[in-house]
Parts: sequence; structure tokens; C-alpha cells
Amino acid sequence: MNHELFHYESRSLAEFGLAWTAVLVLVLYVFAAVVSGRRFKPWPLYRYVCWFFGIGSAAVAVIGPLAHRGHTVFAAHMTGHLLLGMLAPLLLALAAPMTLLLRALPVPWSRKLSHALKSRPLAILTDPVITSLLNIGGLWVLYTTDLYMMMHQNAIIHILVHVHVFWAGYLFTVSMLYVDPAPHRTGFLYRATVLVLALAGHGILSKYIYAHPPAGVSGIQAEQGGKLMYYGGDAIDVVLIFMFSLQWFKAARPRMRVAAKA
Repeated sequence: MNHELFHYESRSLAEFGLAWTAVLVLVLYVFAAVVSGRRFKPWPLYRYVCWFFGIGSAAVAVIGPLAHRGHTVFAAHMTGHLLLGMLAPLLLALAAPMTLLLRALPVPWSRKLSHALKSRPLAILTDPVITSLLNIGGLWVLYTTDLYMMMHQNAIIHILVHVHVFWAGYLFTVSMLYVDPAPHRTGFLYRATVLVLALAGHGILSKYIYAHPPAGVSGIQAEQGGKLMYYGGDAIDVVLIFMFSLQWFKAARPRMRVAAKA
């Protein structure tokens, strides 16, 4: 009983901290947009929308009824995975937070941040292959080992898994879509190849879950969660693929015009 009470209190404390963190980053984003708007052109409205819905998606996944149901209902857990690890990272990437930060900071600080973005460790961390291994590989570890059961028994592991799911999803997204400044750019063909393989890995995992339930998950719940992961993931991936294709088309368009004139 004491163990259950400790786990409940730890979870409540974590949710309280996450709730205030969500509010804080929302306020800081608006503040940065207002500050940068005084020095440059106004920050686009659609980026506000992406940021607010991105933070909202992440918050719903870790705070409130859905997060609570995720401890006992695998479909609810999988919904949280889609929101926290896929939809929220995509929306937040489209909100271009790094661009906004570079605009809002004083020039000396912006230069230091720009220099940090060009560092070798960050180049490795944002390589599409590395981000795919962190993202898709991490999910394979979560659902094919005892880690899934352990995360629901230990508050610290639970928090760490969610932190990893979000940041791995975000790094994967920004390694594919260049919305913010990306000093370590890779080619479209390279990214497209890795993207196809990563999406295939995600789809295969959803089918594996359907046939081989994670530890502590019933067969029926695994089937529901596997279907949700497969079709829900595809829906979000369609947007990611569209944005990636659009960037590729825009990058190739100048060359197409030159070739037409020749």
C-alpha cells in the first residue's frame, strides 16, 4: 500500500511539474515572438498555432485522463505515444522554435547559439540514421522487452521513457524537415531513404505488437493498440511525407527552371 501511495504521489508531482512546464514554454514562445516582432517582421500566425497545438498534444499525452488510462489500457497508451512521439514533434518543428530564439536573443547570444548549432556532437545527434535509431529503435526496445511493464511499475522509468519518446521523435522530425536553421544538412535522397526505412520499421513494429503483445498486455488490447499505432502513425506520416516532398520540390524548382531555359 505504501509503495502504491508513493507511486501515486510521484506521478502527481511529475504531472504538476509538467503542467507548469507546458504553461511556461507557451508563455516564453509568445514573449519571444513579441520581442522578435519589434526587430523583424511579425511572427507568422500559423507558427503560433503549431506551437500551441504541439504543446497541447504533448501535455494531453502525459497529463490528465488519457495519461491515467494509459497505465491500464494499451490503446490509451498508444494514443499517448502518437501524440507525444509523433504529432507533437511534427507541430513543434513546424513552429520553428530555434529560428524564433535566434531572432529574439541579443546578437552576441545568437552568435553563440549559432556556433553551438554547428558543433560536431550536434551533427552526429541530428544525423537521420542516428535519430531513426533513437526513435524507432527505442520503440522496439520498449515494446519487445520488459521495459514497457517496468515503466508502469516505476515512476522514474515512466518519466524517462516519456522524455525519450518525445525528444527522439523531435530529433527525428527535425532531421527530416529543415524548418529551423540546420548547419549540418544532408541530401534529400539520403533523408528520403532513411525516412522510408524508418517508417517501415514503425509499421513492422505495429504488426509485431498485434501478434506478440508486450509484457503485461492482453491479446485483445495488443490488437487494438497495434491497429492504432499502424493507422494513426500512417496519418501523421502522410503530413510528414507531404512536407518533406514539398521542401524537395521547392529546392529542385530553380534547377528545373534553368534546365527549361537551356
